[in-house]
Amino acid sequence: MNTRGTYKFETGASDILINNPANLALLRKLFRDGKIIDEKWGPGDPGDFDYGSWHILCHLAGGAGVLKTKEGPAWCGITHVPATDTYLATITCRHGGIVVTMPLDSGEGAAAAHQAETLGFIEGSSLGHISARGVNDPPEAFNKWPRQKFDQDINSPEDGGTVWEHWSTTRDIRPANAYGMAVLRAYLILVSKLGGRFVAAVARGRREHEHPTQLAALVKAGVLTVAEATWDVSPNPIPKAVQDLLYEARPADALAAATALPWTPGAQRYFMFERRIGKWSKTADVRKDLGL
Repeated sequence: MNTRGTYKFETGASDILINNPANLALLRKLFRDGKIIDEKWGPGDPGDFDYGSWHILCHLAGGAGVLKTKEGPAWCGITHVPATDTYLATITCRHGGIVVTMPLDSGEGAAAAHQAETLGFIEGSSLGHISARGVNDPPEAFNKWPRQKFDQDINSPEDGGTVWEHWSTTRDIRPANAYGMAVLRAYLILVSKLGGRFVAAVARGRREHEHPTQLAALVKAGVLTVAEATWDVSPNPIPKAVQDLLYEARPADALAAATALPWTPGAQRYFMFERRIGKWSKTADVRKDLGL
């Protein structure tokens, strides 16, 4: 085991963050650290950052990865568990010919992901449905950002989708907050499987909302490497039919979307919604942001 960055995150043999309690505590501390981002928390209402994370975390938590397993593509992301109203990192794939969603870090889910090739990543949705369909948070929840506020029809122009859902859940990431900690824990599990390029690709999806500053802080702290942050890649637009599937925010639909995208084995790709693809941080931009 090695450590990396000013926060001394623990990494394994593959130089990827390890999913363990120490790294989870560090990740929570980092997303509450105003000094490392020069107090550039991003846009928000009064009180949003009293206990909440940097703005970028809602985008990071909304993103997903795609693996190539023995039975075909698999979608990996943070999903909602209605029975307990919590969030888990899951893998959705075909298992014995049937589409199933399983925890990514244990049992059959971990076995399905073991040694699977990472094909690439998909941006989280800022329109459409949330994963926690049917929730009815009180009006004051999440600093007056109840999750159902962002559950929209896939054709609605109103703010919605998983990115806005996790804007709500990450308004309080204190250890005692079940929602915020569940999302952080799930995100660490995703990163421990998908690697630092997953962090970089989603973080680079905006040149606004303090994403460049916060990505640089993630590198400095040790969440990912400079090489991962400056990955020489350009995003591919998500076709409308695939977009509509992703806006449903359901694992089975997300797997159908992932299966429909044109992946290139051996060369990871990143897919973004066309409405914001022009906000992408090019490699030269990121190198400048990092002072290279």
